[in-house]
Amino acid sequence: MKIQGTPWRTVWLNADGLVEVIDQRFLPHELKTATLPDVVTFERAIREMWIRGAPLIGVVAAYGLAVAMRHDASDAALLAAQRTLLATRPTAVNLKWGLARMVDDLLPRAPSEREQAAFALAAHMADEDVAINHQLGLHGLALIRELARQKPGQRINILTHCNAGWLATVDWGTATSAIYQAFNEGIDVHVWVDETRPRNQGAALTAWELGQHGVPHTLIVDNAGGHLMQHGQVDLCIVGTDRVTAQGDVCNKIGTYLKALAAFDNGVPFYVAMPSPTLDLTVQDGVTEIPIEDRDGAEISHMSGWHADGVVTTVRICPATTPTHTNPGFDVTPARLVTGLITERGLCAANAQAIGAMFGSNTV
Repeated sequence: MKIQGTPWRTVWLNADGLVEVIDQRFLPHELKTATLPDVVTFERAIREMWIRGAPLIGVVAAYGLAVAMRHDASDAALLAAQRTLLATRPTAVNLKWGLARMVDDLLPRAPSEREQAAFALAAHMADEDVAINHQLGLHGLALIRELARQKPGQRINILTHCNAGWLATVDWGTATSAIYQAFNEGIDVHVWVDETRPRNQGAALTAWELGQHGVPHTLIVDNAGGHLMQHGQVDLCIVGTDRVTAQGDVCNKIGTYLKALAAFDNGVPFYVAMPSPTLDLTVQDGVTEIPIEDRDGAEISHMSGWHADGVVTTVRICPATTPTHTNPGFDVTPARLVTGLITERGLCAANAQAIGAMFGSNTV
């Protein structure tokens, strides 16, 4: 996708052969990049959300193992790096998937072969992510085309949640892939962008990237989604996901469940953009089996923004004595509320039978 007209990815190798990423902590106010020279820095980048989004986490973790092999290609170093990176964030399954794929490929190799093989596989996984998300978007585009056919001459209003855009992947995004492709095709689309408290990833990231690409969009408070649906102002909901179970339950950014309930009550189609590496066939019941990351309460008690004098500042928004120790980063939307899964293999019903038929294995 584009920044000021120039195509970008979220992760790449720079001229010095170092892994470089867009540092998302500074968006939308500043565009900065960060180099990741060692496993310690990769660990920080994932844990502290310099980069985020399930697909991107998986690819960046793969590059982390490649960098580890550059410094020490022994079995012990490989497995230690895997443990370090796996402990960073528990909910998004792509982290586990990406690390396991790398280790399975590298362990049988001689240490002398590992660095080159690791960088080659990580680069392949990055390209694969782009291809998956583009193909996934084509299947979502078919949904938007059909809505446009049913509403000739009218704008198609799509509501999304958090950032499931290209900043959450290597490129294209998951929920946004269909939106970008519809826009590029000339379909009149407009996106309702949830602010997505507590980290405001909709306001900071989704709004920024849609604006860079020129897609019409409007920022709304999280609690406005149901109201808009009641008044017929939402034609379609598309969200991303951090993990989908074998039964079709969807784990995504906190607040997704509430949007699904509102969509169900108002007859608004609620689709989940799911690249196959985000499917976890080992989990049946999302509510009881998926570990939910409990994040720092400061995300609730404080907010950052661009001050009138041009300085980015952080301020407290609640009394200093108010507890904020409960801050789940994700919730689980039961399969019964999901109209369907948009995958690179096609549209899939959110149930065990359909998922089993399409994904006997969730390898790509």
